[in-house]
Amino acid sequence: MENNSKNGTDALLKVSTLNCIDLSNLDIHQSVSLLKQACLDCGFFYVINHGISQEFMDEVFAQSKNLFHLPLNEKMKLLRNEKHRGYTPVLDELLDPDNQVHVGDYKEGYYIGVEVPEDDPDAEKPFYGPNVWPEDGVLPGWRQTMEKFHHEALEVAKAVARIIALALDLEVDFFHKPEMLGKPIATLRLLHYEGQVSNPSKGIYGAGAHSDYGLITLLATDDVMGLQICKNKDAKPQIWEYVAPIKGAFIVNLGDMLERWSNCIFKSTLHRVLGNGQERYSIAYFVEPNHDCLVECLPTCKSENNPPKFPPIRCATYLSQRYKDTHTDLSVYDKHQT
Repeated sequence: MENNSKNGTDALLKVSTLNCIDLSNLDIHQSVSLLKQACLDCGFFYVINHGISQEFMDEVFAQSKNLFHLPLNEKMKLLRNEKHRGYTPVLDELLDPDNQVHVGDYKEGYYIGVEVPEDDPDAEKPFYGPNVWPEDGVLPGWRQTMEKFHHEALEVAKAVARIIALALDLEVDFFHKPEMLGKPIATLRLLHYEGQVSNPSKGIYGAGAHSDYGLITLLATDDVMGLQICKNKDAKPQIWEYVAPIKGAFIVNLGDMLERWSNCIFKSTLHRVLGNGQERYSIAYFVEPNHDCLVECLPTCKSENNPPKFPPIRCATYLSQRYKDTHTDLSVYDKHQT
């Protein structure tokens, strides 16, 4: 499907064809084959029949809209903290500094992580701790809805991770060890694009070109087109393809950590969001292993002829640096706190 609009130096834009993984399919070999093909090709695929009802997904989107419709001064009371929990204003995140004329993404967001009480020893870890919640009087039932979705999305991610393990010739529960997804870093992020029109030739994007940091990302979107992927980041010029929303499906993509783990056999692909003047809502769920997990080349992904390309690194060390590189220093918001 062709789109005849041109954006900057982009060639004609088209809609990408992605494999679709049905989690209710009893033929695991077919699912593994489809997923492996997708991971070798572009690192993006759809997941359907994942067990989260459409009725509940609609509720999560409705509650997301309720939050973003609050006045800015109310949202700033929920500003993200140093643990990356809470509200992120428009332009807070700069994902593609080479091309974004140093203004940031035209989106606002809200981070919700694994809820860990302040008095729990795990709360000392950089990506664990209490979340920032709106008061129930402001958004009734909001916290309960988001906590339920956080839990259900993690189960979907674990089901996908089992198929990924088999596709990498590992044991089916390889990623389910305590030091991996047994106690993961899992972050829900609500996103709202306000209806700005992107212009790549001027460095204006809904979300700048980037690859995700972690293991995998689940993405639910409304029906507004906006997400694009670039299957070959080294191509000149880069070719960008839209990913069509499918109602009820998750769009799943691999993160840089899995590319590193697999010794670049599986791809973490550049993607971005272009605004077309319509409001757009999406819900991303980022899944990473335990803080202390050592990410090193998988045994099935190295050989004499293909030695490890990266040194081992702790998950928390890697993620902390990636977040620091892409988010505004919190001190710039001090004026909103007085």
